[in-house]
Amino acid sequence: MRKIHINCDLGEGGEYDEELMPLISACNIACGGHAGDEEIIRKTIDLAIANNVEIGAHPSYPDKENFGRKSMIISEEKLEESVRNQVELVQRITAEKGVEVTHIKPHGALYNDAAKDEKIAKIILNSIRKTGSNYVLYAPYNSVISKLAKGEFKVILEAFADRNYNEDFSLVSRSKSQAVLHEKEDVFHHVFAMFSEEKMVALNGVKKDFKADTFCLHSDTKNAVEILNYLQLKLKGKNIEIKKK
Repeated sequence: MRKIHINCDLGEGGEYDEELMPLISACNIACGGHAGDEEIIRKTIDLAIANNVEIGAHPSYPDKENFGRKSMIISEEKLEESVRNQVELVQRITAEKGVEVTHIKPHGALYNDAAKDEKIAKIILNSIRKTGSNYVLYAPYNSVISKLAKGEFKVILEAFADRNYNEDFSLVSRSKSQAVLHEKEDVFHHVFAMFSEEKMVALNGVKKDFKADTFCLHSDTKNAVEILNYLQLKLKGKNIEIKKK
């Protein structure tokens, strides 16, 4: 049976983390930048340990007001310090619990900016270096940060199960009505094409070659639990199971 790696952004104050965690391979835990705090991080790590799920840090612009989904005008020094502090917070708590952070995945606008902006990408990579660990990096296909990280960091190429893409591999803006996939059938077809055919169908209908090692479903997507349960069922019918550690 083939295995698929599914990740989910958790510890963001959502009400379904306990239901989502058993259904995924890896979690990306909010580090206090866009959401979460030390207490939530601890609870989310405990939940990941109980469900044999990989633990990742999910740093963002320090902007809880906008949930980290808007680009910020911030000095390079302050952004680098913020990202490092966010990662080190998760790093410290996992060490206390005898487990490790396996990966880093930037959140929201920081993730999207690093995909196209070399300066932002370098700030993130510098922040990770200063944590003292050579973490795996989740990054989008054909992105600036994935190319800069190559050779120094192990890069896991990520695709979004519940987001539509533009032809240039960027995500359709959340300001547009078709940005997020809500129907479980649409999510399955989207994921299956990227996983089995290595093809991405853009919002305009154009099919592009595509590569992904992990697939993300957002925990704040409507009916995320229903979608993940459906994905698991449909993938099993295709002789594909969700990977666990």
